[in-house]
This record gives sequence, structure tokens and C-alpha cells, in this order.
Amino acid sequence: MIPSEVLLQGYRLGVFPMAMDDGEIEWFSPNVRGVIPLDKFHVPHALQRVLRKGVFEIRVNTAFARVMRHCAARPDTWINGEIIRSYTRLHEMGHAHSVETWVEGKLVGGLYGVSVGAAFFGESMFHTITDASKVALCALVDHLRARHFVLLDTQWLTPHLKRFGGVEIPRQQYMHLLTRAVALVRHFEE
Repeated sequence: MIPSEVLLQGYRLGVFPMAMDDGEIEWFSPNVRGVIPLDKFHVPHALQRVLRKGVFEIRVNTAFARVMRHCAARPDTWINGEIIRSYTRLHEMGHAHSVETWVEGKLVGGLYGVSVGAAFFGESMFHTITDASKVALCALVDHLRARHFVLLDTQWLTPHLKRFGGVEIPRQQYMHLLTRAVALVRHFEE
């Protein structure tokens, strides 16, 4: 298991761990970093209609381990048992969080990540039905905005995240934003 303080210090320094195919844990700090500026988050029109229908129930931190297991349950994953145990411990300490989407009492999507100061580091997301992870992302952004977070780190930019306003920024700019964000006091749970 990765010690919790090592994980938290890694995030403060702009690095994050991933399990390799051989089970070894490596640390990454991409030259360009994916972020979603919270003030420029964009909800695509089709998803706005889904949100208005109110099909999904949003819950926070009610099924953290299940969200992680769902995120890990794919053919090509960087989430192994050591990562699950390490982040579950961070969750127990109040630093790792899940945002979940439920339909009729069934977990159908969600995401998890780590909060340090006013920064949230999105780790992974999953869905078992269409739009469930997208709704969780929208709920996360609302949650972060309401608590005055200033950084949503997505690690790498994917075409999916770009649709929501995600951008790539150079490491130097990222480190400036990160240093400012982790120095602020924010509480994800409030």
C-alpha cells in the first residue's frame, strides 16, 4: 500500500501514481496537464436535457470502494489492488471522494478523486448506462464550485473531457495553479 502521506505529498507536488501491467507503481507528471477550468465548464446541450429530466440521483461518498472497483473493471486499467487499498485509506481519512449516479437504488455511474486544499484531482470514472458518468462530472463541478475550489485536475485531456471545457496547460502554468490551490483551505464534505 502507498502510504497516505506519500500520496498526498505527491499530489501537492504535481505527481500521481499509476499501476503498470507488471503491478509496479510508477509516478507521473505530464509535460502538459489536463484541467477543466471550473469557470469555463461546458455542459453539452444533449446532456442539459438529460439533467433536466432528473433521472439520476446524485450521492457523494456513499459507495467509494464500489466506484473504484467499477473503474478498475476494464481490460486496460491502471487501478490494481494496491491502488484500491491506498485510495480507500485516503477516503477513510477524508481526502478521497466519490460522486455517484444512481437509478432506482442501483449504482450506475460515478467518479472518484482526491482533494487537497482547493484542488480536486479526478482519477477515474465509469458508467453502466449512457450519460451516468457525465452526470457525475456535472455534479462534481457543481459541488466544487459551491465550495470555492479553484482547480479540477484531469491529469490528461481526453476528447471526452474536452467537450466539457477541458484544456491542456504546460507544466509550469499547472504548477503555478497547483501551488495556489493547495495553499487554500477548502473542505470537500461541507
